[in-house]
Amino acid sequence: MKHISILVPEGDVSITNIEGTHQIFSQVNSFLLRAGRQPLFTIQLVGLNKETRMKKGLFSVHPDVLIDDNIKTDLIIIPAIQESDMKKALEANQDFIPWLIKQYKSGAEIASLCIGSFLLASTGLLKGRKCATHWVAANDFRSMFPDVHLVTDRIITDEQGIYSSGGAYSSLNLILYLVEKFAGREMAILCSKVFQIEIERNSQSSFMIFNPQKEHKDEAIKQAQEFIEHNVGDKISVEDLASKCAVGRRNFERRFKKATSNTPAEYLQRVKIEAAKKSLETSRKNVNEVMYEVGYADTKAFRTIFRKITGLSPIEYRNKYNKEAVPA
Repeated sequence: MKHISILVPEGDVSITNIEGTHQIFSQVNSFLLRAGRQPLFTIQLVGLNKETRMKKGLFSVHPDVLIDDNIKTDLIIIPAIQESDMKKALEANQDFIPWLIKQYKSGAEIASLCIGSFLLASTGLLKGRKCATHWVAANDFRSMFPDVHLVTDRIITDEQGIYSSGGAYSSLNLILYLVEKFAGREMAILCSKVFQIEIERNSQSSFMIFNPQKEHKDEAIKQAQEFIEHNVGDKISVEDLASKCAVGRRNFERRFKKATSNTPAEYLQRVKIEAAKKSLETSRKNVNEVMYEVGYADTKAFRTIFRKITGLSPIEYRNKYNKEAVPA
């Protein structure tokens, strides 16, 4: 039997993460029993208090055990904490941190779902390791945990007994991944079909909306960002931007990267591709028209950069998100 502990943090927490995880692992046990086999998982909710009220009191959850109880577990699941003030939310749940560290050092594995990554990163166990989270929270995560290698496009990371998942319901893909790891491929496929979860989905790139980092205090870089965003259809060089900011190119590139977590060239690409995505979603323009609109003249280069950023070709993206799209 593998012991699974699903955390019940304090505050505004994803009920879906808690209940969905519990349901899928419980269903694996049910499938095994129906096949005349022994159940594989013991599942418990673990909290700081005997009752945890969530969603402004709309729900209450009663953990099976508390962290002060003598628990020996094999896998810990951290659900998303959805508070707007993440620092305050982490303070409210700081008692979990030494417990998580102790359990990991005793052999337990840990998985964070969506922005549960913030609580996991607070333990220091992610230092120098890869981590996924919701793309909406990427800038805040980088700011709070600069020593963690954030991979914004990934659905799942798996490194030395620590797992993480991308945003929102992509957490179900991590749960399926864990089912396959502990119960086998056949069981993961069965769960995929019963719960209708797309198996083998490994990227959240097509869902991402570029969120420019503008909370820095470098006014010259903000000026460059705004110039890029207001002139998306123009061909802009790094030299042009540095000149407008009255800064040498090398110094400009260093400051831009520090302020935005993107090189100037990456930022230019992302702004242009984001504009192209919106046009493909909402207009009846064909791919070439959109390409010229955002300042690209080379079809191959545009399609290559578009796929690199979104994981889809422009045509695939348009067909996915625009019901009224005309043929290419």
